Amino acid sequence: MIDKSSVEVPTMEVNPELCKGCQLCLAVCPKSVIAISDKLNSASYHPAYYTGENCTGCSLCYYTCPEPGAIIVVKP
Repeated sequence: MIDKSSVEVPTMEVNPELCKGCQLCLAVCPKSVIAISDKLNSASYHPAYYTGENCTGCSLCYYTCPEPGAIIVVKP
């Protein structure tokens, strides 16, 4: 989980156990900083993950995701 008090740049986090790999977040990300994992979660889905940098904090992924709590966007 992201420590919100130490964030200096916008970032996002995907909960891999809640993600169903629908890829809607990939389609809306303006910076293409989300990818799909090769690994399966416990429900046998390939979850999305944040590639690590350049998130703008736009929250489009958060609002597009159909799974409540699967994506968290943190802004400084």
